[in-house]
Amino acid sequence: MAPESNQSTGLRDRLPRRLIQLFVGLALYGASMALMIEASLGLDPWDVFHQGLAERTGLSFGTIVIIVGAAVLLLWVPLRQKPGIGTVSNIVLIGLAVDATLVLLPTPSALAWRITFLVLGITLNGVAGGLYIGARLGPGPRDGLMTGWVARRPGRSIRLTRTVIELSVLGIGVLLGGTVGVGTIAYALLIGPLNHVFIPLFTVRGSTPRVALDATA
Repeated sequence: MAPESNQSTGLRDRLPRRLIQLFVGLALYGASMALMIEASLGLDPWDVFHQGLAERTGLSFGTIVIIVGAAVLLLWVPLRQKPGIGTVSNIVLIGLAVDATLVLLPTPSALAWRITFLVLGITLNGVAGGLYIGARLGPGPRDGLMTGWVARRPGRSIRLTRTVIELSVLGIGVLLGGTVGVGTIAYALLIGPLNHVFIPLFTVRGSTPRVALDATA
């Protein structure tokens, strides 16, 4: 049997483990977002955008995450990207998880606790990203938008494309009232190294992540 066939068979045999890893990763990703929100020290670019929309519409943060994820997925159509079960699960589960965690978490007032929430949130985000990306069941809608756009323009830098997309949503988020601060900078500096560690660590054996090591939801 050819090596590629052996790899495919091995991945199918590991499907229950991959599904569990996917769902745990997505739930933890939502929890990490809630920790950063409650820290009130600044969010990552997409969450600045989500928070701004939530402030303007009165909808919950998680509801906005689901709506935006579904809207981004529609942009896959002209890019000829195909979603996987991980893509659809990403849209729904992260939004539900962030709202549920926000209900359970206290809102700290002391700066020391806010910093603790921020550090825990960023670290957990890196772990969670490694889990769900490493399950190899489909990228998040925002990742697929980035990789799909690059695929249509051979030679275009993934890093440059991601930077343009994230700066754009960050700018819109700021205009809508999203929170930017030291946490935004800390996330930008730390999430790449964290994913560099955790994506290979949690990737199911026999496959290689197709997305960049600094990918997010």
